[in-house]
Amino acid sequence: MSIRRPSVLVGALALAVALTGCGSSSDGDKGETGSDSAKSGSKTRVFEADNGKITIPAAPQRIVATGYAVPALIEADAPLVGISSWKRGEPLMSDEDLATYKKLTKVAGELATETNYEAIAAAEPDLIVIGVPAPVLADVDVKRLETIAPVVAIGPTVPSAWRDLSRKQADAAGALGEFDTRKAAYEAKAAELAAKYKDVLPQLKAGHVGAYGEVAKGNFQREFSGSWGSNIIEDLGAVYYGKVKEPGPGSKSVSEYPSIEELPESLGEADVITYSVQADGSVPEAVKYVLDSKLWANLPAVKAKKTFAIRYTEAASYGQAMKTLDAIDEALAPLLKQ
Repeated sequence: MSIRRPSVLVGALALAVALTGCGSSSDGDKGETGSDSAKSGSKTRVFEADNGKITIPAAPQRIVATGYAVPALIEADAPLVGISSWKRGEPLMSDEDLATYKKLTKVAGELATETNYEAIAAAEPDLIVIGVPAPVLADVDVKRLETIAPVVAIGPTVPSAWRDLSRKQADAAGALGEFDTRKAAYEAKAAELAAKYKDVLPQLKAGHVGAYGEVAKGNFQREFSGSWGSNIIEDLGAVYYGKVKEPGPGSKSVSEYPSIEELPESLGEADVITYSVQADGSVPEAVKYVLDSKLWANLPAVKAKKTFAIRYTEAASYGQAMKTLDAIDEALAPLLKQ
């Protein structure tokens, strides 16, 4: 129950989706309310999600997760009984998380429209966590799902918001313990790498070429601060300069699509340029289009040999981002020798 990202996500992600979570653990929130609680004997709490304030189990035991909630809740060791397919995230998973992912029953496909309501009902969840953007929620029959179990929608907004969103998803699942462990590990490693590159990286003006330009239209994707290709490197002290000329909702607020002729204007001031590649290191067509351009060869950063291919730029959880940190460290190592 996910969407193609970001060619579809670019237009779908809405900045208005609130990132501030509720779901506190106060006694008042955990007090038993409603007939469901009376029947099950379990405590409930009110959780604020994209779809409103929802009464959910205080300690859910059987969870169905979809979209971006899938990797977050696998990492948090939540009690999952069904998930949507999330093939694009497989290369980002650790061996252990990937094994868990493969074993779990798939109750939905890659798209929100590929939801198997009968399979979800058969899984007998006591909570359903939908991890798709608010606009895409229209493709899901939420009312039907609500007849099965409480539904909380916690979907992506701007790319860098994965930190807050994955925490909200783990909070709803009652799985903040393992989440906090992974978060701490990431922050410790990011701090270590920030110290390693502190004498070179923060002093450079950086630009990023994303993987979702449209070659047929003759454009490329320039990513700015807070975008997919930049947000994790920024935790190491990188400074991505510039702003989107005509900001839009979601990803359109942190990336734009200039024509290839605008390449010198867009990235001419960059001291260093990073660009997205696939998990295996291969170059996506949209990025190859830029690298093959004569205009690319004339950019100051290219002439100075300060261009770096970055893998795993689509990380959307702390576990995934650990792989991104390793990839960044491997890619930027030459900076320490220059």
